[in-house]
Amino acid sequence: MSKAINSYRIKKIENIGRMTALTQEEVATHTRTVVQGLEALRNEHNSILSGISSTLSSAHHPPDSNVIAEKAGILQRSLDQIELGLSEAQIMLALASHLQTVEAEKQKLRAQVRRLCQENAWLRDELASTQQKLQASEQHVAQLEEDKKHLEFMSTIKKYDADVQDSESSMEEKKDKSDDPVVDLFPDDDADDRAAAMSPTPPSQFAQQVNAGYEIPARLRTLHNLVIQYASQGRYEVAVPLCKQALEDLEKTSGHDHPDVATMLNILALVYRDQNKYKEAANLLNDALAIREKTLGENHPAVAATLNNLAVLYGKRGKYKEAEPLCKRALEIREKVLGRDHPDVAKQLNNLALLCQNQGKYEEVERYYQRALEIYETKLGPDDPNVAKTKNNLASAYLKQGKYKEAEILYKQVLTRAHEREFGAIDGDNKPIWQVAEEREENKNKVKDSAPYGEYGGWHKAAKVDSPTVTTTLKNLGALYRRQGKYEAAETLEDCAIRSRKEVSQTNSHK
Repeated sequence: MSKAINSYRIKKIENIGRMTALTQEEVATHTRTVVQGLEALRNEHNSILSGISSTLSSAHHPPDSNVIAEKAGILQRSLDQIELGLSEAQIMLALASHLQTVEAEKQKLRAQVRRLCQENAWLRDELASTQQKLQASEQHVAQLEEDKKHLEFMSTIKKYDADVQDSESSMEEKKDKSDDPVVDLFPDDDADDRAAAMSPTPPSQFAQQVNAGYEIPARLRTLHNLVIQYASQGRYEVAVPLCKQALEDLEKTSGHDHPDVATMLNILALVYRDQNKYKEAANLLNDALAIREKTLGENHPAVAATLNNLAVLYGKRGKYKEAEPLCKRALEIREKVLGRDHPDVAKQLNNLALLCQNQGKYEEVERYYQRALEIYETKLGPDDPNVAKTKNNLASAYLKQGKYKEAEILYKQVLTRAHEREFGAIDGDNKPIWQVAEEREENKNKVKDSAPYGEYGGWHKAAKVDSPTVTTTLKNLGALYRRQGKYEAAETLEDCAIRSRKEVSQTNSHK
């Protein structure tokens, strides 16, 4: 028995020597094998010890009872050592399990650090963009004194007939005689788009939003143009007094309940909206709505325009339940006046879908977006920018429901179409950026130094085609890849989005 124990000890020492060069997983595997051997040895010792005990109990005074008792003692000590070995092996296994848990937590923390570094890079880009806009705003301060003098001069003017002929041609270009376009409640998720949403409304869009097919009286047309010009430039300290003066003159000559008064109320409301004075803007829009319903009828396009602007205002304040019925009523009027397949109906459907999305009504959201998408593709063609924007909005709704596959398909459609418009039909050598990204993901372990994405056709240059929407799609699909653990593919698209933004900003700065 002693020889067997010594042999076992020698083997155990040799195994320990070999295990010092093993990995953690191999050590754990060998430890489990040793545990099995020790358990078998323990069972054998217990069996032998039981046999010796029964021999001693059956014979009262055997001649070699002392020898048997001595062997029993040796077996008992050997059994105790086996038990000690088993305990040590169990501790080693528990320690290996703990180390595996620690390693998994370590990997998780590394992934979080990488994500935080990526977010920090995006925040730095946002900060740089904001600083540039701040510098541009500070440059306008020097012009305020000149604008103040101009305002004092304009306030002394009583008639504007002399400027009527000069302003008529510019007004015809800005005016949309059918209806005002729908204001997007929630622009694309791109940071540049969010910044644009907070900036003053462009002149042509501002004029279209407020006119609704009305001719401003000749004696007030110059003042009307000035209000739009100053408001579009963000010079509210000039635009607001001019607009109030126009309102006062209109009410004196035409009375409060006149469509032209409603138009000027709409202008002032949009100026207040751009200043984030939502309460004042809502009061003015409600007043304009009452006047237009009274003077033009409840189903007039101008009524739909005011309803839509009021719904947008409520949406910006987070009052989605109050905004939804207004948006639905505007949609009914547009369908009745313009027809169910008119592009303006699709814009209204987009607004309604966004309101429903913020209330979690995803079934209605998908129905509205799909109908708007069908209108755009049928009436304006697959290359119209509104098609890509609507697909992005629908994909966003899919993501909020966890429908990642459906969202991924839409993102890939947008990028594929943009690629075809820039580089031609897709083939083996002419691949869209998402396919390049997925191939880089598949080959990341095979080729360590993979070629930069720019060599695959300089795809970031193609993002100039409807750049904000394409850039947003790149970022959104990249985030979706990152959620799926496809980090190489995600970094390819995100890097492409950053480069496309830089190229567009450089192009704009050279203009």
